[in-house]
Amino acid sequence: MKILVTGGAGYVGSHSVRGLCDAGHDVVVFDNLVAGHRGAVDERASFVEGDLGDAELVRSTLANGGFEGVLHFAAFLDVNESVRDPLKYYVNNIVHTVRLLEALRDAGVKRFVFSSTCATYGEPETCPIREDIPQAPINPYGHTKLAMEFAMRDCAQAWGLGGTALRYFNAAGASADARIGEDHDPEIHLIPIVLQVALGQREKVFIFGTDYPTPDGTCIRDYIHVEDLADAHVRAIESQPPGVFRFYNVGTGQGTSVREIIDGAREVTGHAIPADESPRRAGDPPALYADPSKIKRELGWSPKYTNTQDVIRTAWGWHETHPQGYADR
Repeated sequence: MKILVTGGAGYVGSHSVRGLCDAGHDVVVFDNLVAGHRGAVDERASFVEGDLGDAELVRSTLANGGFEGVLHFAAFLDVNESVRDPLKYYVNNIVHTVRLLEALRDAGVKRFVFSSTCATYGEPETCPIREDIPQAPINPYGHTKLAMEFAMRDCAQAWGLGGTALRYFNAAGASADARIGEDHDPEIHLIPIVLQVALGQREKVFIFGTDYPTPDGTCIRDYIHVEDLADAHVRAIESQPPGVFRFYNVGTGQGTSVREIIDGAREVTGHAIPADESPRRAGDPPALYADPSKIKRELGWSPKYTNTQDVIRTAWGWHETHPQGYADR
């Protein structure tokens, strides 16, 4: 298939582009390089530098490309920023994505895979999280993602869009060969922050909250390897039927605490990694981890990386060999 990947120069997008190319698909990446990196784009893919807000460029790219499907990663994702500047998120994550769906409709493209999030569940009362529990996001980021899930569902009924929403948990790790990995500015994810301490780029890591009702008092999250996420995207776009809206959790089904991540990084890197305990951050649920049985059953997907140590090891391979990331800023 010929597939357009918006945000394909970003973290999860670039690994998914690589997975699509490995599967033999013809891939075109559409990215404005504000958060993404040209060096992350697989050399087998074509590249269009453009902004999702440029509706005419989006429409012309789709109209003239002969595409059969779209993977959509081009969104803002910082929860704290979304609280400070909600309209930035509503414009990019909803308005621009609605315009993308209009362009898909007019170009006759009916396969669409959407980068959603476990943030649509808000603060669930029980774990593991199943897809059929209520979705009640507690921040603008989660609101925008849930809004687009509703839009996809409605478009499936109205004009036959075939759409899959993949509700990620905590994306982590890097490609096994350390050629591509995670490079955000500023960095907001735990594992790269911890590894930056090991590299001497930060003095210490802060543990936000040590009094949660968890075994060691720190938050528990589900760390899903980025290559496993990429595999989920490839399976979703390849199997997508027209006129059907699907939604899946993508996680390992296992929870790992903040302390366990730091201890694991100490073991992998051989560095002490000083840590300071700090008060809780508002809106951090004690535990979030997936029940991924639905995607396993329906798409035949399962994570290859089920040991958090192995996830950290791939991330360290990337950060140790690319201490300045892609060095393109």
